Amino acid sequence: MKTESTFIVHPENAEQFSALKAFVKALKMKFEIKTEEKPYNPEFVKEILESKKQYENGEYITLNQEELKNYFDLK
Repeated sequence: MKTESTFIVHPENAEQFSALKAFVKALKMKFEIKTEEKPYNPEFVKEILESKKQYENGEYITLNQEELKNYFDLK
């Protein structure tokens, strides 16, 4: 018997995901996995774009290896 039904399941963690995948495979059912792309946090994107703008305007400093060690108080 073949049906036209589709189940959409949203596992909440890796354990549920693995169990569902194993279950469907064990029943030899066709399945596909679609991952939802989540956008970056808008505040994070804003900060990155601002940093890029500052770099392009020459608003940055460079440190050599010794200065970097001193900055992080590494001996």
